[in-house]
Amino acid sequence: MGKRALISVYNKDKLIEFALELTNKYNYEIVATGSTFDLLKENNIQAKEITEITGRRQLINGKVKTLYPDVFAGILADIDNDKEKSDIEKENIKLYDMVVVNFYPFEEAVNKCADETELINTIDIGGPSMLRAAAKNNKRVLAVSSPGQYKEVLTDLKEHNGETSLKLRREFALKVFEKTIDFDSKVLNELSNRFEEDTNNYFSLNMKKTKNLRYGENPHQNASIYYTKNTIDYEILNGKELSYNNILDCAACTNILSEFYDVSACVIIKHNTPCGAALGKDIEEAWSKALDCDPLSAFGGIVGFTQVVNENLAKQLTAMFLEVIIAPDYTPKAIEQLKSKKNLRIIKLNTSLEEYKNYLSEEIRITPFGTLVQTSDKGELDKDKFKVVTKTKPTTEMIEDMIFAWKIAKHAKSNAIVIAKDFKAIGIGQGQTSRIDAFEIALNKACDGSKDAVAASDGFFPAIDNIHAAAQGRIAAIIQPGGSIKDEEVIKTADKYNIAMITTGIRHFRH
Repeated sequence: MGKRALISVYNKDKLIEFALELTNKYNYEIVATGSTFDLLKENNIQAKEITEITGRRQLINGKVKTLYPDVFAGILADIDNDKEKSDIEKENIKLYDMVVVNFYPFEEAVNKCADETELINTIDIGGPSMLRAAAKNNKRVLAVSSPGQYKEVLTDLKEHNGETSLKLRREFALKVFEKTIDFDSKVLNELSNRFEEDTNNYFSLNMKKTKNLRYGENPHQNASIYYTKNTIDYEILNGKELSYNNILDCAACTNILSEFYDVSACVIIKHNTPCGAALGKDIEEAWSKALDCDPLSAFGGIVGFTQVVNENLAKQLTAMFLEVIIAPDYTPKAIEQLKSKKNLRIIKLNTSLEEYKNYLSEEIRITPFGTLVQTSDKGELDKDKFKVVTKTKPTTEMIEDMIFAWKIAKHAKSNAIVIAKDFKAIGIGQGQTSRIDAFEIALNKACDGSKDAVAASDGFFPAIDNIHAAAQGRIAAIIQPGGSIKDEEVIKTADKYNIAMITTGIRHFRH
């Protein structure tokens, strides 16, 4: 008995060639809808129009073509079930062995800023329903959801004497559920934004697993990596595959690099936190200055650059143990030098650092108390809130250093203090439960270098002890959010020590 395929596609790429193979080589009878049927007919491919099966014309402007019992019974029927087989025979329902469907381009309508009516008209109903039915009955029916699968279908038919394999049917069934989740997620997110007027009561994130990682944060934890629409384009040019911790560190490093995309910058990350950062007249100077911040912590760290890595810099990098190097590009000789360390992971960023922030949208944390979703911290200094609050005024050079330190503090873990001078972080205190501890750690790291340097704090100062510490370290200027009930006393104490202070009105907690 010949096989039957139900075809209803929006994207008609490669359809003619595929349909010819099905009919001529594998004796498939084709049932098609609307414009799909018209295209097959124009190309002299034998097919039945769906109305011959349903006995009804297309209804309500073509919105109802396939949503009929005879169609879905032919897809869903389990012929190994006596009752279902009896129903099929009594009702003279024809079975389908293959369903070939792809959806209306809802995302394309979204990108065109379609009005609400146009957008809703692209919400496909029949397509996902038919595919889900076929995927559900994958024991017997093959669900084909993309023109990219046609070649694989024909290969499978050839290898199995005109039959489709259970392996392929199961594989394609999973693809269907992946596609319908993706489609429904896009519809949910877009309509939620429009209907709820940005209250956004719904949040759905479609993720595609890329692979399992060797392990998670620790060897006893399982881990996988998934791609989403916010996954940047990058290449691994050398070394072992990235681990769970490597990926976290790479993200932390690139987040900071993107703050300085238009200058020569270097960032060093250890345990997902910055331990060195600097700007230089060129990339080599930036590296030397960044390493000087905390060379002990840099051992085994992740290093990132905003510009091309050259051979001379590569020689310096291979002189110490590093886990990962990230850069927009590398010279051929630099690649050759870096590859002398066979386990060193070399990452080339194909997404530009200028565009990178467009990929930072939501941050998600799953907790037993509920899943937290927040927008990424893209807060920038606001000239209307940025103000000098002390009698002592900072120099232009101090202000530039304060802005640099502020951008590093934004990415350090709270409580965070960054001491900087000449566009170089010289002491970073972070992850402490009290701000004074963070300040003292930063001063200890900076040592004598803190004289005439600036300090940035990710949060306001709850007490004047931080200002006393700054004075002991001979800090010249401080940048901080302000907003503490102790602000007046803090500013008064800064004036006492002739320390310039700027408040920003922006807090940058990072837990």
